[in-house]
Amino acid sequence: MIKIKFLGAAGTVTGSKFLLTLDHYKVLIDCGLFQGIKYLRSLNRDPLPVNISEIDSVLLTHAHLDHSGYLPLLVKSGYKNEIYMTGPTQQLAAIVLKDSAKIQEEDADKANREGYSKHSPALPLYTEKEVEACFKQFRVVEPESWVSLDEKIQFRYRKNGHILGSCYLEIAYDGKIFVFSGDVGRKETLVLEKPLTPERADVLVVESTYGNRVHKKTSPEDELCDIIHEAIENKGNILISSFAIGRAQELMVVLQRLKKQKRIPDIPIYLDSPMSSEATKVLFQNPHWHKLSYEECLAIAEDVFFVKTVEDSTAVMNIPGSKIVIAASGMLAGGRILNYLKEYIEDARNTILLVGYQAEGTRGKALKDGAEEIKIHGQYYKVKAGVRELNTLSAHADKEELIDWVKNIKTPPAYVFLVHGENDALHALHSTIKKQLGWNAIIPSLHDEVNLF
Repeated sequence: MIKIKFLGAAGTVTGSKFLLTLDHYKVLIDCGLFQGIKYLRSLNRDPLPVNISEIDSVLLTHAHLDHSGYLPLLVKSGYKNEIYMTGPTQQLAAIVLKDSAKIQEEDADKANREGYSKHSPALPLYTEKEVEACFKQFRVVEPESWVSLDEKIQFRYRKNGHILGSCYLEIAYDGKIFVFSGDVGRKETLVLEKPLTPERADVLVVESTYGNRVHKKTSPEDELCDIIHEAIENKGNILISSFAIGRAQELMVVLQRLKKQKRIPDIPIYLDSPMSSEATKVLFQNPHWHKLSYEECLAIAEDVFFVKTVEDSTAVMNIPGSKIVIAASGMLAGGRILNYLKEYIEDARNTILLVGYQAEGTRGKALKDGAEEIKIHGQYYKVKAGVRELNTLSAHADKEELIDWVKNIKTPPAYVFLVHGENDALHALHSTIKKQLGWNAIIPSLHDEVNLF
């Protein structure tokens, strides 16, 4: 029996987990946390509806929390086998998971001290100690190399241009190829090479984050330049909500180039995210995974102030004059950016810049939709600062790029499952695949199980 069970990222854009059963062998592809609205977050505390002891392997496509963040819970629940990934993913996942645990422990402690949680006591999903326990099971795999899981099953990673180390998966069994896209990157990016494309897939599981839209063709340099000049004229600060891995590094590249071209003044730039700082080091350590020259990496390191402690964050807020602060999280769900948000959001001179996907139920989505007030740590703050968006740095392929990516598959797959998207995006991509390619596209629901062959 060959079947697939959708344990996450089905009907939503987070919590990627797909259990592929290949007769005698069970493979879990990705192991992510749910993020966004309260209902989704609550799913992280529910036990997985599978026998964890029967999972033989875990294959990770990349390090983002919605693809890797459930790993400590999986291990805590009894998973004892290998967790495969690329080298940069191993480095980044360690950073992401330790940061996730630290934030959860700090938030739980703060909630208990200040009494704004409905749970008594508030508890983290997992601790830093539990994160470190899962590292022993990490196994590094080079892209393009076929790896045997047993005598009948092989897999390989192929670069897909989303973030450093990210790949899509090809799993070979019984004469069939199963392809899991992970998150597909853009054709043209500042840092990474364009995604490789599969030529064959009997079963295709593909993301649809931007399945209902086409990214603007305008230059991110031009857009960001205009936003910065506007903020400086207002004598305000620019607070950029950024994903710590991938987006933060691209932002630093753009800002460094704008300064070098003298298109913006020598405004101070602060990166206030320990995870972003560590991820930037990983970028510099893996030159064969990106397009930046040594000189560009050096210029970024010299031009940006890396904020280390919470006390340093407070000091940055008190520095007079306009400044750019890049901080995580990208959807304003947590992290140090909330401290800046509380300080800056009620001042009309300031600009809050959203530079990535904003999932339903997040503060970022609320700001994007024009919310007049935002709740942070149990208190409400009036939204007086300007809210701007920069979509040209998206690390996800848009509808046209996704279609271009899948149509390189020469023979129609028996099944195409659309995952990792909100409802509108899923149905838009479903319609496009049906019309343009005539393939059997399916939108699974959470916990659906499909017998394939």
